[in-house]
Amino acid sequence: MANTRVDRVADQIHQIVARLIDTKLKDPRLGMVTVTDVRVTGDLQHASVFYTVMGSEEERRQSGHALESAKGMIRSAVGKQLGLRLTPSIEFLLDSLPESSRAMEDLLAAARQRDDDIRKRAEGAVPAGGENPYRSQFEDAEGEE
Repeated sequence: MANTRVDRVADQIHQIVARLIDTKLKDPRLGMVTVTDVRVTGDLQHASVFYTVMGSEEERRQSGHALESAKGMIRSAVGKQLGLRLTPSIEFLLDSLPESSRAMEDLLAAARQRDDDIRKRAEGAVPAGGENPYRSQFEDAEGEE
């Protein structure tokens, strides 16, 4: 059974952090950052914020540094807006979902290409054993008489 309070807090942190990144953070190192998911521990003491960055590896690295340097300001804003007794610590993690989904798409495209190649080779093919390569017991009995 899902803990609804933890889910609500995670959703609120997601919204707060996304809004802060969009409106308050003015760090020039920050690229096109999207908060993809937030996971909060059951005791509400730690929040892992997953994010993606559009762009090159260097832009991802620079955006990670910008988020790390703004972590204190983000945590303080989260604490004020959540109204919890203790503000959870925040950890920023680069989400690997886009890379893994891109790899999966590449694998699916390669499989489709192989299927098309096999389909093209099979167009004019004739079965090796004739029309019905498997003899039934009735054919065997008729052939022996």
